[in-house]
Amino acid sequence: MARQLDYHTIHAIFTRFREAEPEPKGELEHVNAYTLVVAVALSAQATDAGVNRATRALFDIADTPEKMLALGEEGLIEHIKTIGLFRQKAKNVMKLSRILVDEYGGKVPSSRAALQSLPGVGRKTANVVLNMWFGHPAQAVDTHIFRVGNRTGIAPGKDVDAVERAIEDHIPAEFQQHAHHWLILHGRYICVARKPKCGACHIRDLCPYEEKTL
Repeated sequence: MARQLDYHTIHAIFTRFREAEPEPKGELEHVNAYTLVVAVALSAQATDAGVNRATRALFDIADTPEKMLALGEEGLIEHIKTIGLFRQKAKNVMKLSRILVDEYGGKVPSSRAALQSLPGVGRKTANVVLNMWFGHPAQAVDTHIFRVGNRTGIAPGKDVDAVERAIEDHIPAEFQQHAHHWLILHGRYICVARKPKCGACHIRDLCPYEEKTL
């Protein structure tokens, strides 16, 4: 774990991220708040690309909780059986769809507590929805952000909650809205786990990681 970087270095890093990608986007495909919730719930221990392949046809016919309930659990499984843990995920999607219909009039709530009360929706999923759909500066810490935060010193922490707090505490407010997307994309394509692509990294001169690759 690297030492926490100072404010000026972090500001310089995120200035470069913003210059390279002013409006970073999440890679999970969705058409509304409900399909975003479902896509993120399905993405646990799966790749975004794999989820997207499964959900394109699904969301054509089931883009609301009412339509998902009409499709039924077995119908849902037929669409998502290429995704890991698909049976449990299907049960969760059906349960959360029922709750949305019965308790929220079919609408996705905009509070973290309400989102986290839904089956299969944890803090990370809730934060993704709050950030991507509702525009809140919520930080969804996944394995990429955890690695980048600790490796670079941008947001070090022993667990995901600590990294989330470090992002909120140390990244300047002007970058908070897009911070988790910049960090995810950096971790997914440049600062990868086994052999980071330091030669292609545009913040390498600001990064204290000692085991840089050529």
